[in-house]
Amino acid sequence: MYEIKKLNPISDLIYTNLDKANYTVSDSAADPVGILVRSAAMHEYEINPSLVAVARAGAGVNNIPLPKMTDAGVVVFNTPGANANAVKELVICALLLSCRDVMGGVAFAGSLKGKEDAAKQVESGKKAFIGPEIFGKTLGVVGLGAIGALVTKAALALGMKVVGYDPFFTQEKAKSISEELTFTTDLDEIFKASDFITLHVPFNDATRGMVNASSIAKMKDGVRIVNCARGELVDNDAILAALESGKVKKYVTDFPMPAVIGVSDKIITIPHLGASTPEAEDNCAVMASAEL
Repeated sequence: MYEIKKLNPISDLIYTNLDKANYTVSDSAADPVGILVRSAAMHEYEINPSLVAVARAGAGVNNIPLPKMTDAGVVVFNTPGANANAVKELVICALLLSCRDVMGGVAFAGSLKGKEDAAKQVESGKKAFIGPEIFGKTLGVVGLGAIGALVTKAALALGMKVVGYDPFFTQEKAKSISEELTFTTDLDEIFKASDFITLHVPFNDATRGMVNASSIAKMKDGVRIVNCARGELVDNDAILAALESGKVKKYVTDFPMPAVIGVSDKIITIPHLGASTPEAEDNCAVMASAEL
């Protein structure tokens, strides 16, 4: 009987691959051969003697100490693509929220509770929440992996023009996503051409702070930026300065870091909901358990 430890709640679909006759899965296993983890930080985790594999139910592995695991001979898996559709849908939502002040409008409507002239106030007040459409605008997609590819297709279907960048792609590979995708090997072209920019790259030393004062200076005035990848991809001081000056119109992030929480009505902070759908959780559980 093999013991698997789960560091976070995880879908029961793990038993699709971990049959109960051969595996026990719990959050209390003392010496597991495998670990299932979602967002729990493992940097202080003491590697037990029997551990041979860790499966991350998600794409990023920043919460897992890879060098430490490598030194101990522990294999680390992730589940790229399992939550891609969930993140794609949130990105489309973020693009719309960056234009139309739906959240402000909802709050305004809620403030009218009990007022007899609510209908009149709605009609007179709604102009405060007007915003542009995304149709016909140019979206820059930085990173054309599973999520970036789905975002590209969805944006094109909504009538946007899409310019894509990925250092690991060729023109031919980019065209396999869509013939309508304009591919560039120059990241600066994304910055210069886009009305909207969405980030879909992993966080590492090369991508840390890739949206910074220098890159923002190359962007269109009034650009809207969506970050559902990793908070550290954006230099918070630079984005705050750009929002203050009006260079950046709106910043939507799925990573509410202290520096950007509640400091500006031009920032929408989403509480890391990218993969928070039952479908994504099921997909990640099935893939992670298969890897173990």
